[in-house]
Amino acid sequence: MTAPQAHDSTARLLIVGPQGSGKGTQGVRIAESYGIPVVSTGDIFRANIKQGTPLGQQVTEILDRGDLVPDELTSEIVRDRLSQDDAVNGFLLDGYPRNTTQVAHLDAFLAEQGHALDAVILLDVPREESISRLTLRATEQGRTDDTPEAIAHRLDIYEQETAPIIDVYDERGIVDRVDGTGELDEITDRILAALAARGLRLAA
Repeated sequence: MTAPQAHDSTARLLIVGPQGSGKGTQGVRIAESYGIPVVSTGDIFRANIKQGTPLGQQVTEILDRGDLVPDELTSEIVRDRLSQDDAVNGFLLDGYPRNTTQVAHLDAFLAEQGHALDAVILLDVPREESISRLTLRATEQGRTDDTPEAIAHRLDIYEQETAPIIDVYDERGIVDRVDGTGELDEITDRILAALAARGLRLAA
């Protein structure tokens, strides 16, 4: 893997963090700073389901069976999205890759284009903080399914799924661990500072 060049104004990023870490909010801020789109598998799936597209119907059938969307289908959707014009100069991935199989799929796709991920932003939030934020959000939104047990289970799955991915990217030296606690602006500044240290330049 080649390191990003200092003169390269593109940014190919992945943001990772547990539920309640604020990665959705920070992802949008970072993407805007670099003039790149946020590519969220969850958003893509929901949009297709809402529009009733063939893909949406396929995903709905899978989810209705209680199954996870297969890695190959998820990767195909992401490859299609990353091939669109607005993602030519970079993107910020949110929710993909979720496992080492998807990491391999993404590597292969980017390698075909002569690219690689520039950085992986890992929002570091203590488990207690995540649970506290999610519990508060559930109360505010009246989400009765977000019980403390359900929240803890989702965090367990995240930790099991994500740890191997972070290990892979850690070996490549592209993980920036960022303190995800504090004010929104403070967290954004920490992320931008970490990316600037890699020579990634903001959009003009």
